[in-house]
Amino acid sequence: MISAFIGIVRALFWRSAIMAALCSAGVAGLPSRAESQPLPGAETVYASAPPRLLQIRTLVADAGRQTSTGSGFLVSADGLAITNYHVVSDAALEPKTYRLEYTGADGTQGAVALLAVDLPNDLALVRVEKQNAPFFGFDKAALDGSLPKGERLYSLGNPLDLGFTIIEGTYNGLVEHSYNDHIHFTGALNPGMSGGPAVNAQGQVVGVNVATRRGGQLISFLVPARFAAALVARGQDAKPAPADLRKDVIAQLVSWRGALYKSLGEEGFRDRVFGSYQAPETRAAWFECWASTNASASPKPRASINSTSCKAEASVYVASDLNTGAVEVSHAYAKSIDLNQFQFATVLTQLAQPRLTLGGSFRKWYTPQHCNEDFVGMAPAAAEHPPLRVIWCAQGYREFDGLYDVAMVAVTQDHADEALVSRLSLQAIAYDDALQLGKSFLERLQAVR
Repeated sequence: MISAFIGIVRALFWRSAIMAALCSAGVAGLPSRAESQPLPGAETVYASAPPRLLQIRTLVADAGRQTSTGSGFLVSADGLAITNYHVVSDAALEPKTYRLEYTGADGTQGAVALLAVDLPNDLALVRVEKQNAPFFGFDKAALDGSLPKGERLYSLGNPLDLGFTIIEGTYNGLVEHSYNDHIHFTGALNPGMSGGPAVNAQGQVVGVNVATRRGGQLISFLVPARFAAALVARGQDAKPAPADLRKDVIAQLVSWRGALYKSLGEEGFRDRVFGSYQAPETRAAWFECWASTNASASPKPRASINSTSCKAEASVYVASDLNTGAVEVSHAYAKSIDLNQFQFATVLTQLAQPRLTLGGSFRKWYTPQHCNEDFVGMAPAAAEHPPLRVIWCAQGYREFDGLYDVAMVAVTQDHADEALVSRLSLQAIAYDDALQLGKSFLERLQAVR
């Protein structure tokens, strides 16, 4: 019964636990959108940008040598600047080992103080020693979500430490099927440009450079300007101790993942038919689903396997060796072609291997993995069917108390020659959320004929 499943999971977990004020009419010295006739091009935007742009470097404190570089931009006359969290993450998590410095596109240099972070949106607010400095303002249309698709944008940053560069591209709205809001920018972002601004023709910030899609061409992503404006409002007067920043990173991860899994639970599951079986798929719009088959494999397969996999674009960058937050729901319908029942059972065993998708270095971030396996009876309406074979594996996070990576595999088999192997993979999830989602998932698995 479900109580048996809950007992399995409970035992496992006990073992595992070892903006308006910020919206400027434009960059100082540049005309507003309405006043600009004709619109300035890339040359004008770039000419006015250097005093407002920063290269931010992370250095090993004792050695005084850089380990990584990124970009940033000034958002106030007294030295407040925005960059990506992943540009400064080492200094946020290990302040005794790393420190931050900046070099301005205008040749200025100095120390960087980290004030606040927005982990889910990969942003950080820093301060540099500048007074009466020119700075970037935010585009009002970008802040209120009314920016028209197709508008020309200019991304600024320091790619591959080659010097400050301007990249021309277009605004394509928010990325679909994504839990985190990202702008689809048609432009060639490169490493080192992270944290730089993407601005309109008047030099007003529309987004913050954050990522590019490997394997594609001119497919890049920006963090919407409204998140940067909110971080400035929240953190401009902050004076955190280094230890407080680390605690804040952990707290933000816990809070963010809690909201995600609450949303996943509220969206619920819908039923899909796979051969002779019924199985759940999530209703959440931020999953992207794909199908695959071995029908055209060579040599000719002795068992047909048709699979679907729905994955959420919801990962969060925590550290250079930890990217966590993957969520996946998948099903593989297997049917024997010319295998006997013992050979078919071997195929199912291979399909049902639990796979915990690690988001980082195992020894540093995770406790050892534990797995339980048992047969679980389901709802009374399905009492005439054999119980599910369920494998539940989990590992805890050493730094994040109460969070786990969980993989659950369920084998539904009412016939000797066919079966459904279902998988639910959840990263950085709390005990109660994992228990509830796992229970809801299993309740919908059943044979339909």
